[in-house]
Amino acid sequence: WCIGLIGMAIKYAEALLAVRYRTTDKNGEMCGGPMHFIEKGLGSRFLAVCFALFGVCAAMGGGNMIQANSVADVMESSLSIAPWLTGVVLAAGTALTLAGGIKGIGKVASYLVPFMAILYLTGGITVLVLKADLIPAAFGMILSAAFKGQAAVGGFAGASVWAAIRLGLSRGLSSSEAGLGTASIAAAAAKTDYPGRQALVSMSGAFISTIVMCTITGLVIAVAGVLGAQKANGAVLDGASLTVAAFNSILPGSGWVVTIGLVFFAFSTILGWGYYGEKCMEYLFHERSIPYYRILFSLMVIPGATWDLDLVWRIADVTNALMAIPNLLGVLFLSRLVYTETRQFETILKKEGR
Repeated sequence: WCIGLIGMAIKYAEALLAVRYRTTDKNGEMCGGPMHFIEKGLGSRFLAVCFALFGVCAAMGGGNMIQANSVADVMESSLSIAPWLTGVVLAAGTALTLAGGIKGIGKVASYLVPFMAILYLTGGITVLVLKADLIPAAFGMILSAAFKGQAAVGGFAGASVWAAIRLGLSRGLSSSEAGLGTASIAAAAAKTDYPGRQALVSMSGAFISTIVMCTITGLVIAVAGVLGAQKANGAVLDGASLTVAAFNSILPGSGWVVTIGLVFFAFSTILGWGYYGEKCMEYLFHERSIPYYRILFSLMVIPGATWDLDLVWRIADVTNALMAIPNLLGVLFLSRLVYTETRQFETILKKEGR
């Protein structure tokens, strides 16, 4: 929640700068993002190249692998489908969609995302209505688990608090993409008349993904009381399989809502990261490198589906951190411009009567 609220402001600044410094490529498409506003706004080609390089690594090392791992996990626990098979199918679908470029990605996402969001929100709200009496206790459990030292590691209580903060920071950034700069790449491609207008749209994404969706998921798991439950092989449930178990424990057979919603959400997220990495690769090596990038990106989905969840998250944490550093430096040093543009946009909104 804390990261989500802070992330809204960061995503606003990122999107505003991306639109402010975007350019038009030879195909007539708008392109922008941190690598562009860092180079043009700060005048630092070095930092811009660093972001683009780390962006490619993050796209292939975390952006696609986390989602593939989640889908493989839920497909194995729900339908007993081997992770490698899920990975192959996802990789094939990713390759075919990326071949269509931004228009193909946008068309697929325009169908998948609204359907997924409505389906998941309906299922989650239904569960919470049925267990409304447990919601206050669920909030209490979430807050106490975050700040109590009951799971202390290494002999001091603060270790558990630090672990909770680190985990929350990692998952919050991954969920909202705030601070990573990736969402601003998509924002730069949008049709808009003022940078501030698109920045508001981009900011709302952090609220929906982190504040709304993650809160519903956390509460469903808490009221279901499935934390610590085990799989058939004795391993503790985590990730998507834990959410499926939570839904099934309250509404038997409703786990399919999570399964379908997760597959659609994960696939659209993989496509989004594919586009982010593609624009970073294009910035580094121009358009001739894109076909090779698309092949490698699609292939990396397979190990993402089969590797251990903790390993995949560790890779994502490292690549995300590397990408966030140059992006946040750019946002920080261009913050005065963000303020100026925002005040100008406020004047425009007043003239429009808003």
